[in-house]
Amino acid sequence: MSFPISRFRRLRKNEAIRKMVAETRIGIDDFIVPIFIMEGRDQKDPIRSMPGYYRFTRDLAVKEAGKLYHQGIKSVLLFVKVPDAKKDNTGREALNPRGLMPATVSDIKNALPELCVMTDVALDPYSSYGHDGIVRKKEILNDPTVKVLAEMSLVHAAAGADFVAPSDMMDGRVLKIREALEQNAFYNTGIMSYSAKYSSCFYGPFRDVLDSAPAFGDKKTYQMDFANSREAIREALSDQEEGADIIMVKPALAYLDIISQIKQSVNVPLAAYNVSGEYAMVKAAAKKGWIDESRAIMEILTGIKRAGADLIATYFAYDFIRMTSG
Repeated sequence: MSFPISRFRRLRKNEAIRKMVAETRIGIDDFIVPIFIMEGRDQKDPIRSMPGYYRFTRDLAVKEAGKLYHQGIKSVLLFVKVPDAKKDNTGREALNPRGLMPATVSDIKNALPELCVMTDVALDPYSSYGHDGIVRKKEILNDPTVKVLAEMSLVHAAAGADFVAPSDMMDGRVLKIREALEQNAFYNTGIMSYSAKYSSCFYGPFRDVLDSAPAFGDKKTYQMDFANSREAIREALSDQEEGADIIMVKPALAYLDIISQIKQSVNVPLAAYNVSGEYAMVKAAAKKGWIDESRAIMEILTGIKRAGADLIATYFAYDFIRMTSG
């Protein structure tokens, strides 16, 4: 046998060949775009720690969703910034059928009925403590929180949400949300569960955006320990059994192994959240001239998809559109 029989470089010879044999392809259909909403009217508030990203008032959020839809985006994920005066330890504003979240959902679905609208379901934006659940003596209570989350999901479903996305990491909440949706005839409302949401430092900019940093302690009693992987598979399988339609891993970049492992374990679509800190790092390094921003973005998104993500919630969708629109 002469040397060498296999020349791997034959398939790397030029761009046409490289594209022809590419194993992973990333496209605009893969993205879920987060949109941050605040009270007021006709305002667009830049986010200092996330260059190029904004909070939108309800009216402008509808316009932004329309812009994304007409550029090919199929899904948005909504988050709200709640004024301090409306925060408490019960989630009362989260259950307001005329609140900022349901009103925005209704407006977007009326304007763009074919756009898939997903809603964040957690109490931290509404909590005077900044935690994802009801607090008693500095303990985050699981079961009372789950009850509120199920009621919150019904409010979002009634407003027209296509998917509710519980991000709280309370035990058993997917089952209670699914039961509540079924019992109230919201049979077609999906659940995208943050099944493996890790306690991560990469959420920093996001918490600034929504002013939802915890007032005491941290979130390690309910979010996952970043040292663990088997636990993530148990969480994902449990959520699938409880009725989740899509499983999510969050964050993405430091958890590509988790994405890969869960992909082999579940039989529902898998999403990954390319979070705010991951976005901010790229933007900061690019501003310094330390990396090629466009190449870094494509490499990151392709890596997440290659690891097994069917869907990617990412702030880089705008950049991807810019880079691929010609």
